[in-house]
Amino acid sequence: MVLKKKKQIDNFVLHQQQLERLQSFADSEGQNLASLLLHCGMLTDGIQQIHYIKQIVPLLQKMDTTSLHDPMVKSCIDILGVIFLSLDIKNPLKKVLASSLDGLPESLLAEATHSIVGCLREELKTTDLSQYRKVMENLVSCVENTNIGRSSLNTLFKEALQFLQKSLLEIEDESRKLSGNRIAQTRMMHDLLMGVKVSMMLIQKMQANIQDDLWKKPDSPVWKSMCGLLSSFTCFLINDEFLQTVQTTAGLALILFIKTMFEPAEKLPCLISDLLCGSLECLNAPGWFVESCGSLCTAEISDSVLLFVCHGALAMLDWRDGCMGHNGEKLLLDISSVLLVLSTRLKESNVAASLSRILTIWTNSALGALQSGSKNLNLALSGNSATIRKMLDYVYAHWEHPLDAVRHQTKLIFKNVLQIHQTTIKGFTVKPDPFFLALTESLLRLEWHVKGKYSSLGCLVECIGCDNVLAMDRTIPAQILDVMSDQSFAPYASDLLEIMFMNHKKQLTSVMEGKAWIDDWHETWVSPLLLILCDGNPEQATYITDYYLPKLLKCSPESLNYMIKILQTSAESSVGSSNTRGALGALMACLRTARAHGHLQFTDIMCDGLVSVGCIKQGLVHQHDQVRIDALGLLCESHRSTETILLEEMKLIQFFVRYNLNSQSPAVRQQICSLMKKLFCRISESSQTIYRTQHIKPKDPVKPLKWNPLVILQEYKDFMSSLCDMLFGALFPGSSHPTRFTALTLLGIIAEIFPISEGQSQILFQIAQEVEPSRVQTLLHCFASTFEEVKILAFELLMKLHRALPYFQDPEKMQPLFQVAMQLSTSTKPYDCVTASYLLNFLIHQEGLLQVCFKNHLLLDMFQPGKNTSSNLVEKNALAVIKSLLENLEGEIVQAEKSLLQAAASFPMYGRVHCITGTLHQLPLNNLTLIPEWKQMVAKLIMMSYKLSAVVSPVVQSSSPEGLIPMDTDSDTSERLLSILREIQPCDTNDYFTEPKLLEEHSELDRASERLENICTEIRGGEQQTCDVTAQMVLVCCWRSMKEISLLLGKLCQLLPLQAVPDCSDVLITEEQVKDIGEYFKHHLLKSRHRGAFELAYAGFVKLTDVFSRCENESLHKLPQQWLYNVLEEIKSSNPASRLCATRRSAGIPFYIQALLASEPKKGKAGLLKMTLEELMSLASPSDTPQSTIPQVHALNILRALFKDTRLGENIIPYVADGMQAAILGFTSSIWAVRNSSTLLFSTLITRIFGVKRGKDENSKKNRMTGREFFTRFPSLYPFLLNQLEVVASTVDSESGKLKLHPSLFLLLLILGKLYPSPMDGAYSALSMAPFIPFILKCGQSAVYRSREMAGRALVPFIMTNQVPQTVRSLLAGLPDCTEPCVRQNAVHGTLVQVFHLLQSYLESKHRANSDFRQGLSDIISSIEAKLWLANRQNPCLITRATYVDVLVLLNNYLGKSRINEDEFQRFWEEMATIVSNSELAMGIPYSPAVPGLAQYLRSITKLLISMLSMTADPGFANYNLLETGKATEPCLSIAHLLHSDFCEVRFAVLEATLLWVKQMSCKHITKGGGKGLVSLLSGLEEILLRIAVKEKHPECFCKVLEVLYCMDFRNVLLKTENAINVNPRDFLHWIMNTADTSDSIDIQKVSLKLASKLIIHLVQNWQEEIKSEMKLWIQIVTYCCEDEQQTDLRLAAADVLVSVAPVFLTNQNLLLGLSDTLSLWKCVTQLLQSEEQVVRDAAAGVIRVSLSQESIFRKKELGFRVVNASVALDLTFSILCELLQQWKQTSAGIPVLLEWLLGKEDLKDLETTTLVENDYLFDKGQTNFWAEKLTYARQLGEHLLLLIPVSHVSPCDQEKLQQLTRSASDQSQLVTQLLKEMPPVPEFSQSTEFTKLTIQRERISICLQILTLLDAGNQACRIQGLAKDDF
Repeated sequence: MVLKKKKQIDNFVLHQQQLERLQSFADSEGQNLASLLLHCGMLTDGIQQIHYIKQIVPLLQKMDTTSLHDPMVKSCIDILGVIFLSLDIKNPLKKVLASSLDGLPESLLAEATHSIVGCLREELKTTDLSQYRKVMENLVSCVENTNIGRSSLNTLFKEALQFLQKSLLEIEDESRKLSGNRIAQTRMMHDLLMGVKVSMMLIQKMQANIQDDLWKKPDSPVWKSMCGLLSSFTCFLINDEFLQTVQTTAGLALILFIKTMFEPAEKLPCLISDLLCGSLECLNAPGWFVESCGSLCTAEISDSVLLFVCHGALAMLDWRDGCMGHNGEKLLLDISSVLLVLSTRLKESNVAASLSRILTIWTNSALGALQSGSKNLNLALSGNSATIRKMLDYVYAHWEHPLDAVRHQTKLIFKNVLQIHQTTIKGFTVKPDPFFLALTESLLRLEWHVKGKYSSLGCLVECIGCDNVLAMDRTIPAQILDVMSDQSFAPYASDLLEIMFMNHKKQLTSVMEGKAWIDDWHETWVSPLLLILCDGNPEQATYITDYYLPKLLKCSPESLNYMIKILQTSAESSVGSSNTRGALGALMACLRTARAHGHLQFTDIMCDGLVSVGCIKQGLVHQHDQVRIDALGLLCESHRSTETILLEEMKLIQFFVRYNLNSQSPAVRQQICSLMKKLFCRISESSQTIYRTQHIKPKDPVKPLKWNPLVILQEYKDFMSSLCDMLFGALFPGSSHPTRFTALTLLGIIAEIFPISEGQSQILFQIAQEVEPSRVQTLLHCFASTFEEVKILAFELLMKLHRALPYFQDPEKMQPLFQVAMQLSTSTKPYDCVTASYLLNFLIHQEGLLQVCFKNHLLLDMFQPGKNTSSNLVEKNALAVIKSLLENLEGEIVQAEKSLLQAAASFPMYGRVHCITGTLHQLPLNNLTLIPEWKQMVAKLIMMSYKLSAVVSPVVQSSSPEGLIPMDTDSDTSERLLSILREIQPCDTNDYFTEPKLLEEHSELDRASERLENICTEIRGGEQQTCDVTAQMVLVCCWRSMKEISLLLGKLCQLLPLQAVPDCSDVLITEEQVKDIGEYFKHHLLKSRHRGAFELAYAGFVKLTDVFSRCENESLHKLPQQWLYNVLEEIKSSNPASRLCATRRSAGIPFYIQALLASEPKKGKAGLLKMTLEELMSLASPSDTPQSTIPQVHALNILRALFKDTRLGENIIPYVADGMQAAILGFTSSIWAVRNSSTLLFSTLITRIFGVKRGKDENSKKNRMTGREFFTRFPSLYPFLLNQLEVVASTVDSESGKLKLHPSLFLLLLILGKLYPSPMDGAYSALSMAPFIPFILKCGQSAVYRSREMAGRALVPFIMTNQVPQTVRSLLAGLPDCTEPCVRQNAVHGTLVQVFHLLQSYLESKHRANSDFRQGLSDIISSIEAKLWLANRQNPCLITRATYVDVLVLLNNYLGKSRINEDEFQRFWEEMATIVSNSELAMGIPYSPAVPGLAQYLRSITKLLISMLSMTADPGFANYNLLETGKATEPCLSIAHLLHSDFCEVRFAVLEATLLWVKQMSCKHITKGGGKGLVSLLSGLEEILLRIAVKEKHPECFCKVLEVLYCMDFRNVLLKTENAINVNPRDFLHWIMNTADTSDSIDIQKVSLKLASKLIIHLVQNWQEEIKSEMKLWIQIVTYCCEDEQQTDLRLAAADVLVSVAPVFLTNQNLLLGLSDTLSLWKCVTQLLQSEEQVVRDAAAGVIRVSLSQESIFRKKELGFRVVNASVALDLTFSILCELLQQWKQTSAGIPVLLEWLLGKEDLKDLETTTLVENDYLFDKGQTNFWAEKLTYARQLGEHLLLLIPVSHVSPCDQEKLQQLTRSASDQSQLVTQLLKEMPPVPEFSQSTEFTKLTIQRERISICLQILTLLDAGNQACRIQGLAKDDF
C-alpha cells in the first residue's frame, strides 16, 4: 500500500487585540464559543484548526435570537469574518469557514453579513497596489463560496465595481513602468487577468443588482464604473504587449459588458456584426459605446482583436434555439467568415491554437442555433453550402498541423460539421445522402499516409455506419493493417480500426440473432490480423500486437478461442524464422496479450493444454526477437499484480535468462528489463499478499488451503537467489556489453524492488545477502568498462548496496582504489578520466575515505578525520577529493604554461576537471554546511578555470585548430612547430609561445627545432621509446579542457541563489563572479573555432542563461537581452576588426544566440525571438545597397541553427516562409559562402516543414504535404514561388542551344516535388496549384538533363489522377511529327520524362479496376501510337529514343502484370514488336560505345524485348503471337544471340531476365502447362552460359552468369561442360574454386563459393571418381570466408553454404570428409555463431535447424527446437557435435581437437607476444566485443566435454596428444600466473585490456586442465580394470 503524503495547510493567526477580546469572554472550562475559537487560533497546524472550526459550528447553530445581543457571539462572528477574508483563496480553511458561515441560523446571518460587509468595505478602500490581488481573491470567494458573501456584495456592488475600475488602471500603469522586468511584469499581467475575471463574475452572478433601470442613468456611479471598465477592457484588447490570456479574457468581458448595457437587445447582433465586418460607424453607435470603445470604431482592428471579439461573441451570447432571431443567424455566418479569413493570416502557434478552438466553439454554437428549425439557417449550413465547404477546407489544411491542439480541434470541427449536416437533412428520406457519399469517396481516395484521414474516417463511420463504408471497399481493414508497419501511423490506424469493428459489431448484432454475426465479423477483422501476425514484416506484426490486438480482444473476448484454435493447428509446423514469427510467434503474441489484459490466466494455459511447455521454451529461444519477447511477456505480464507465480513459470524464466542476456538490440534489452521488472513487482506484491494470508484465519478450518504459503515463499526466495547468481555470473571477464548492460539493469531493478530494510520482519528477499566480496569486486570492475552506461548502472547498484556491505568499511581496500583513480584522472585516454570520476564519486560516500586522504597528507590544513563535525560525510569527503584534484591540477597548469606539448602527451588536464565536476554532482549544493570552505573552494575553482582556459584557448581559437601540428612521425624535425607559432602568436600569452616571438627571424627555425628536441627528450619514457605528440593529442587536450571548464563553470553558476539573500556570507558565488563567468562564455563562444569546444561551452552557457532568466536581480535578469543586442549590432556592423568567425558555419555564434534566446520565458510573447528573427531576416535577404557579405553569411548560419532548435517550438514557424525566401534568393548570390550557407538553411527548412525523412524513398509521400496545406500554412510562399518559377522558366531556352541553368531551378523543383494534390480539394481554392503547371512544363525543356528529370518528377504532384490521361494526351500531342525539319530534342526529352513519371504514378494509383481507368489507358495508348516514330531509327537522338522506349516498357509491363489481353491492344503489341525487330538489336549497332545515350538506349530496347518475351511465356497470352507478328523471332533477337552482344548493357539485362526466368521455373507454384513458354525460352542455354562464363570480362555480367548457373539444374549443366568448354566436372570445379579464391569482387566470391559448394555436393552424391584434393581446397576456401576479418556478405554466403552442406558433410552418419575436415567445418559454424553481425549468426543457426531436423539427432534430444537464437545454437552445436562423435565412434580422436578449441591456439599465440606497454592510440579502447564471449564458448564446450568423458576411451595414439596438450596447458598456466603477478595494483583499472585477456585465458586453461585430469584418471581406471581382468 502506498501512503500519500499529507498536504501542508497554512494556519491562521489571531492578532493581539482579537486574542484579548476572546480571552475576556472565555470560560474556565474552555467549552464556550470564545474558548474554542481562542484555542483554535493558538494552534499552528491548519488541519487541527479545521477540526476545531467544525466543533464551533454546532455551537453557532444552537444560537437563538436572544444571542444577538450577546457581545461574545458578536465578537466571535466578527473574528470569523475577519479570518475568512484573511485566508488565501486556495486554503481549505477558507472553504470550511465559508460553509460554516452559511450554516448559521437566520438570526445570526444578518450579523455575519454586516460583519463581512464592514471588513470588505475597508479592504475595498485600500490604495496599496500589493494588496489588490488579495482583495480580488476575496471578491471571488464571496461570489463563489458563500451566500453571505453574495449578500455582502449586493450591498457593496457599487464599491466593488469602483475598486475594480481603479485597480485595473493602476495595475496597468505599474505594468507599463516595469517594462523590461519580465518577472515583475508577468506578475502584473496575472493581476490584470484576475481583475478582468472578477469583473465578469460580478456581472454574471450578481444579476440582482442590474435588474432595475436606475443604474443605467449616465450619472449613476455603477454606470460610470461599467463604462470605465469597458474602456479598460478595450485598451487591454488592442494592446499587443499584453499576454494573450489577458487579451482573450478582455474580449469575453467586452462582449459581456456590451450585452449587459446595450438596448434594445435584438439589435445587439447587428452592432457586433458591423464591428467585426468593419462597417460600424460612430454615428450609429450609442454614445457610451463610442466613448468607451471608440478605438474599435475609428481605427483599423487588428487580426488578433477580431479573433478575440469573435471568441467573446460566441462565448457570451446565447445561440440556443435561435434566441437572437434573424440578426443572430447573420452574425453567426459573419463570425464564420471572419474566422476563416483570419485562419489564412494568423500563423503564430498560440494564436493558431486559439483560432482552432474558437472555430470548434462556432460549430457548437451552430448546432445550438439549428435547433430553432430555421430554414434559412438550414440552407446556409448544409453540407454543400459555401460556409461548410470553407470549414472543411480549413479541416483539410490543418488536420496535419504540427500542433497537437490544432489537430485535436480539427477533428472536433469535422465531427461537428457532420452533425450540422445531419441536423440540416433531418426529415429527408434520400439515402445514401449525396454529401456523405461524396465525402466518403474522397476520403477513401486519399493516401493512407495522411494522418487526418484516420480521425475523419472514424467520425464518418460513427455518423453513417461501418457497413456503408465497407460497401465501398471491403479491403479497407487490410489496407489499414498494412499501414501499421510504420509506428507513427499505428496509433491512428488502431483507433480507426477500433471505431470500425465496434460499429460493425453493433450493426451485425442488431440484424442477426445469437452468435450468427461472429463469423462475418471474424472474417473481416480477425483473419487479416492472423495472416499478418504469422507472415507479416516484424514491425507491422509488433505494432498490431501492441495497438490493435488488445482493442480487438476487449471488444470480443470470445474471439480469443477462435484465434488459438486456428494457430494451434499450425504452430508445430510453422515455427517461423529470423524474419517471420510463424504461427508459433502469433500464438505467443495472442496468449501474451490475452493474459496481460485479463482474458486468460497461466493456469488456464497449462491446464487446458493451449500450448505445451516445450512450445513456450521454443518461443523463449526463438530466432525472432519479438517471439522471444512475447513468450517472456506471457510469463511476466498479468492483469492481476498479485497473481502467484507458479514453479513452472520460474523454471521457464530461468531458462530464458540463461540464453537471452546477450541481445545486441537496445530495444529488445529494454523490453526484457521492463518485463522482468513487472515480474519482480508481482513477486513482491504477491508475497505481501501471502504474508497477509498467513495471519488471516480461514473461514472453514476443516478445509485446507490449496497451496502452502510457506512453500511458495521459499520457492520465491530460491528463485530470486538463483536469478541473482545467474546475473552476477554474467559479469564475468570478457562478457559482452549487452550482457553486462542487461545483467546490471536487472540487478538494479531487484535492488530497487527489494530494498535494504532494517527491522522489518516480512522481508521476502534482500539482494545484499547475495553480494559476496568477490561480487563487489566484479561490480567495481564494471567501472573500467569502455561503455559509460555500464559504469552508470554499476555505480547506481553499488550506491543502493554499499551501506549493507562490510567490504567498504576497510580503508585498506579503498587506498589502492583512490590511488588508481587519481592516476586515471590524468590519463591521456579520454575514457580513463570517466572511470576515475565514477571511482571517486563512489568513494566519497564511504566513511574511510578521509583516513585515506589523511594518510596521503592531503588534508593537513583542513580538518582531522576523527574530529566531530556536524557536516555531512559526503560533503567532507567531496571537499577533500576536490582539494586533492585542484592542488594537482594547479601544478599541472604551471607545467602546461611552459610546455603545452608535454602536457598533452603526459598529463592532459581535462580529466582532473571532469572529476571535480562529477564530484560536485554528488552534492546537495543547496544544503551545504561547510560554507566558508566551499566559498573559498568555489573561488579557487573559478580562477583555476580561467588559468587553464588561457593555456588551451589559443589552439581552439585558431583558424585551423585541427592542423596545428603536422601528423608526421619524425620527432626530430622542427617544421611541426612553425604553423603553431605563426598562427597563435598574436593571441597567445604563455611562456611556451612567447619565447620564440623574441627570436630573430633567421634563427627562429633553429631555435624551434632545438626547443622541440628538448621537449621530446622530456616526454620519452624509461625505455627511451619516443612518444610522438600528434596534432590530435594537442587538440584533444585543448578542446576537452575547454569542454570540462564550460561544464564546471555552468555547474558553479547554479549555486547563485535565485532570490535575494539577506546574509551574503552564506552565498557560495557572488553576482560579480557570475557576470565574469558570463563574459568568459561570451568570449569563447564568439571566438572558438573548434566545434567540440564551443558546443560544450554552449552547454555551460545555457545553464548560466537559465539562472539569469529565473533570477530576481534585475541587472542579471537583463544581461542576456543586452548581450543579444550587442552581438546583433556587431554582426550588422561588418567591422573588419571583428574577431567573429565567418567560416565553420559561423562557429560558436549561432550557439551563443541560441542560448540567449533559450533564456526567454516559454509562455511569454517571445519578444526577443521575434526581434532577433526580424533582424536576421533583414540581414539574410539580398540587399540593393552594397554591403559586406559577412553579415548575410552570419545571418543565414544563425537562422539555420534557430530553425533546427526544437526548444523554440512553434514560435519560429511564422518565420519559415521568410527563411525559405532568404535561402532561395541567397542561392542566386555570386559569393560562394552565401550560396553554401543558403543551401544549409534550405535543407534545414525542408526538414522543418516536411518532417524528418522516414525512409529511403526520396519520393515517398510520407515527407510531403498537399499544396493546399503547404500554402495555407505558408501563404506568402505562394506568390513568391510562383514568381520565382516564372523567372526560372523564362531562362529556359533550348532553341539557342546554349546552356542556361538558373541557380534556383533545383531548389524550386525540389520544393514543388514535395507537394501533391488532394482528393479533398474542391473546385474552390484560392491557392490553386494550376498556375504552376505551365512553368513546370517549361522547365522540362531545359538544356540540363538533371533539370528535365526533376521537372518530370515535380509535375506529377500537380496533376490529379483523373486528369492524367488528358494531360498525357496533351503532352504527346505537342511532340513533333517525323516530317518536321527541326526537332528540339531537349524539349522532346523533357516532355517524354514528364509523360513517363505521370504514367508511372497513374498505373500505381488506387482504384485501377474501374471503367474510366481502362478507357483512359486506351486513350493514352492511342496517343502513344501516334508518335511511335520517336522510338524508331527515324529518330536520330538515342536519349529521346530510349526514353520513349521506357514509356513502352512501362505500359507493356503493366499490361502483362494485369493480364490485360483484350484484342484492342493487339495492334499496340504488333507495333512494339516492329520497333524491336527494326532496332539496332536486330539490325546491328553502327555506333561506337562512346556515342552519348547509346548505353541508355540499349538497356531500354533490351528491356522492351525482355518484357515482350516474358509476356510470350505467360500462359495468359498464349494465343497472342506477339513477336512473330513483328518478325522479332529472328536469330539476332534470340536470347542466345543477345548473350553474345559486344555491349555489356545488353548482356547484363538479358542475364537478369534469364535469372528471373530460371527462378520462376524452379518455383513449385508453376503449373504443368504454365511453364512451357519458359522452357522454350531457356532451352539450350546451359552450353551458351558456360561458354560465356569462361570468356566474360565484365565483372557484373560474370557474376550474373554464375548466379544463373547456380540456379540451374546441375545435371543439365555438367552434361554440357565437355562440349561447351572442353573440361570435365573436376576441372570445372577447379575453375570455380580458383575464381572464388582469386577474385577481388565480393559478389563474385559469394556466388563462386555457393556454386562450388553445390557442385561439390552433386559430385559427391553422383560422381564415381574421388575428389579429395578438391574437397580439401574447398574446405580451405570455406574456412577463409568464415574468418572474422572478412566482409559480412562473404561470411553470410559461407553460412548459407554450411547450411546447404550440413546434411551431406556435417551430420551424415558416414564421415565423407574425414574427421579432421568435418571438425574444421564445425569450427566454422561456431566461428560464425560468434560473429558480431546478427544476420550472420542467424544464418549460421540454420545449420542447427537442419541438424535437428534429422531423425538420428533429433530423437536424441529432449527439446523439439527448430528455430533458435545464436546463444542456444552455440550450445546445441557442442551438444550435437558430441553426439555425432559418439555416432561416428570417434570420441577418442575428437576430444583432443575439441580441447584445442577450448584452449584457443590463436589466443595462446597472442598471449606469448603480450607486452604490458600502453599503446599510443588516443581513442583506442582495446578489443570491444558486442556479442562474442570467449568464456561462454569455453564453458559451454567444457560442459559438453565433461558429459562426453564417461563414454570415451582414448587410444594410445590420442593419449600422446593429450599429454602434449597437458604440458602445453601447464606451461601456459605458469605464464599467465607470472604475467598477472607482474601487473601493478588493481590492474583491472590501470591495464584493463591486458588483465581481462589474462583472466579469460586463465579460466580456459583451468577448464582444459580439469578435463585432461579427468580423462587421465578415467584412462588409468580403465587400465587398472583391464589389468584386473587379465589377472583374473
